[in-house]
Amino acid sequence: MEFAIIVVFLVSVIIVLRILFGSSKKQIEAIAKNEELDEIAKKYPSNIEMCKEYLDMLQNKTVIIEEDKTASNSLYIAISNKILIADVKESFTRIQTIAHECLHSIQDRKILLFNFIYSNVYMIFFIIIAILKLCNILPYEMMFLAILIIGGLIYYFVRSYLENDAMIKARFLAKEYMENKRISSKEEIDKIVYHFDKLNDVGIRTVNYMLLVTVIIEIVIFCVICMIR
Repeated sequence: MEFAIIVVFLVSVIIVLRILFGSSKKQIEAIAKNEELDEIAKKYPSNIEMCKEYLDMLQNKTVIIEEDKTASNSLYIAISNKILIADVKESFTRIQTIAHECLHSIQDRKILLFNFIYSNVYMIFFIIIAILKLCNILPYEMMFLAILIIGGLIYYFVRSYLENDAMIKARFLAKEYMENKRISSKEEIDKIVYHFDKLNDVGIRTVNYMLLVTVIIEIVIFCVICMIR
């Protein structure tokens, strides 16, 4: 009975969070799609060159840079100190997206490595206890549920800190970069930054929402398994 109450409560939380903070993919795409700004962004260097210039600004020249045309999202991999840049050369958002990944590379390495290792351990823990419960050989269900909740909150707070820090600072780094390059006029830069602000307002809320909901869904799944087994 207690698991059913927890599931109902958590599903209600997801619905409320969705209403307050969630946004659709179409909203983000609508803000990111701007042909005028895309044309302005084409004047800037290639993704690889831009990434190198950002890293020079951040005084970090040890990062490996690769462009992955098959990837849908750019990514900084802490364990190998590598930035993978997605094929985003046609969009003005690349100026901020690349700045975002470069900023990840200068975050506290201890936190970055902890996030990488802990995220994988946390996911493995969830899978193991779910399988054990499905096989009906998991004792002390409430104890493991409590561990899952605490572990999920740790995952959320660490990951959200890293993402929020990079998302907030990327706007300022991108603006400084454009001003230093002197390729665009002040009006063009202000227009791009204005759209960055609109994108970040939706993006930051969405990222935090998705991170928290991911944790909640895992807890709901475990509770449902406990109910049926």
